[in-house]
Amino acid sequence: MLDVVLRFAAILIVFLVLPLIVGQTEHKVMAHMQSRLGPMYAGGFHGWAQLIADGVKFAQKEDVIPAAADRRVFMIAPGVALVPYLLVLIAIPVDQGLVGVDLDLGLFFVLAVMGIGVLGSIMAGWASANKYSVLGGMRSAAQLMSYELPLVLAASSVAMAAGTLSIPAIVSAWQWWWLPWQAIGGVVFFLAGLAELRRPPFDMPIAESEIIMGPMTEYTGMRFALFMLSEYAGIVVLSFLTTVLFLGGWHGPLLAGWVWTLVKVFALAFVVIWLRVSFPRMREDQLQKLAWVGLVPLALVQLALTGVVKVLT
Repeated sequence: MLDVVLRFAAILIVFLVLPLIVGQTEHKVMAHMQSRLGPMYAGGFHGWAQLIADGVKFAQKEDVIPAAADRRVFMIAPGVALVPYLLVLIAIPVDQGLVGVDLDLGLFFVLAVMGIGVLGSIMAGWASANKYSVLGGMRSAAQLMSYELPLVLAASSVAMAAGTLSIPAIVSAWQWWWLPWQAIGGVVFFLAGLAELRRPPFDMPIAESEIIMGPMTEYTGMRFALFMLSEYAGIVVLSFLTTVLFLGGWHGPLLAGWVWTLVKVFALAFVVIWLRVSFPRMREDQLQKLAWVGLVPLALVQLALTGVVKVLT
């Protein structure tokens, strides 16, 4: 019982701390890439406490629910968007033997729960009784349907290569030559995951210049903060999954396994921020075309390549 409590306490700490680190990193990385200072005052040294200050600010704001909104759905939508990412971390190994729960169907569990997280955005859009929010929710639904397929196909490729759906077993089976072998699947998985998180350049459901904040337009205070936290938690989860499925997780020379895992996770989080700064928002037709004409065929090519190599070896 003590072992279970300690494991889940560690997962909760990671869930609460790493998204804040990624959020602060985004502030500073974007500032440097755009030749500006970024937050500099909260906490003193280079504004290290900016996200904490933002949390205090959100906690002080009034919690407003529109009169025409579906109150129950409106209230639970932020939780639906956030909690699945906490559940996903339970099945992701940080080091050999260092995992919350080693599930035989861990990959299936992770992909299914991640899909539930996107539903929070759809629920928020529908329940807000706001045409901009509804449009954002519809875009979220279309994006989920389009990018879930290449995400699952890419993950299926690495599961086929390892011969198991257990995520720790996939990492244990990983070899260095999987990097070129599964490279196409890794890129497809990462891009499809970004699209499901609605991160730029895949942020059409939010698109501030068109539909204000999309599904989150009517949200204030802590409910809005939960949506923001879910975005950064999603970045952490996506980086962890890409690391353990395609980059070998804890495998690496000299350093401890958990150190290698975190190094790879933060490197991928940096790429997520880099993409936000570097690329403009895609149009809805471009976004859908990328999924169905680009990523789905590439994921099928990766599956075929994996099958050929497995048969030959």
